[in-house]
Amino acid sequence: MAATIRMAREEDAADIWAIYAPIVQTTNCSFELTPPDEKDMRQRIVKTLDRMPWLSCDVDGVVRGYAYANPHRPRAAYQWSVEVSVYIDEHHRRRGIGRALYTSLFAILRLQGYFNAFAGISLPNQTGIHLHQSLGFTLVGTYSAVAFKREQWTDVSWWHLALREPVLDPEPPAQFAAVQVSSAWQQALAAGEPFLRL
Repeated sequence: MAATIRMAREEDAADIWAIYAPIVQTTNCSFELTPPDEKDMRQRIVKTLDRMPWLSCDVDGVVRGYAYANPHRPRAAYQWSVEVSVYIDEHHRRRGIGRALYTSLFAILRLQGYFNAFAGISLPNQTGIHLHQSLGFTLVGTYSAVAFKREQWTDVSWWHLALREPVLDPEPPAQFAAVQVSSAWQQALAAGEPFLRL
């Protein structure tokens, strides 16, 4: 079985949709009420890759997990912080894919010059909490009853990972295209692959 962490591509949209749609339909892990279609997913991938990483875990030619980053908030003073998400195919969980994707994602974000990663976890979700804690995230706080879906109110816990030590007068994060041609790019992209247990 061959598995790699790589950049997501537009043609991954169908595989990514197949992972994400059941999560939207049957869980409170996503607060979308209707799954995006394949075209919408393709547009999301393209839009994200314009400035931040979106990674796929390819297992024998099929995407079995993905992770990406988005800006934490739109205002300029937040530009060094991102929000991150990871989703794994339900039949490929507990095989190190989440840890592998996040490890590569964080390496790339550090290469770009980001300082903070935040993640929201809808509760209850002990598996998600364990993954984030094991990667060094710490609990910031909980939004109580912040979302209503599937006939219930859901709490969301927020978690923080320091990607780098804060400095005064930080340089703006590097353009995503620029880091992809840097000498450290391949090492960052492959950083998570040792954690795959397939």
